[in-house]
Amino acid sequence: MNRTTTVKEGDIQRKWYVVDAAGVPVGRLAAQVAQVLRGKNKPNFVYYADCGDFVIIINAAQAVLTGNKRDELIYWHTGWPDGLRNVSRGKMLDEKPEDLVAKAVWGMTPKTKLGREIFKKLKVYSGAEHPHAAQNPIALDVRKEGK
Repeated sequence: MNRTTTVKEGDIQRKWYVVDAAGVPVGRLAAQVAQVLRGKNKPNFVYYADCGDFVIIINAAQAVLTGNKRDELIYWHTGWPDGLRNVSRGKMLDEKPEDLVAKAVWGMTPKTKLGREIFKKLKVYSGAEHPHAAQNPIALDVRKEGK
């Protein structure tokens, strides 16, 4: 008889991955990082639990925007009257590349309490240096096609 097993918090083994974003399209990078953050690459994935891994993205300033995305505007509202703001993706990549990459990954995670917990495991840096060497992160290749 087959038995269904559930994942317990103590059974989850989290790994640390480091991703080099140099020369990788932002959307492709965000999609693959969101899968790892969520834990969809593991055989014991369940949609209601946080079973994903930590991800460090380095060289976010060297990520690329394909097509006309450099000129597209990102809109948000501050919450105050007349608070509608916008900025182009290209300008954001030049000035705050960490925010652009993080915003792209956030767009591909669930907008729930679980999604906010998952998003806390993402660390983004514009340069090649990061302060997480003690965690011994494993290199994750996002350049290859497919998985």
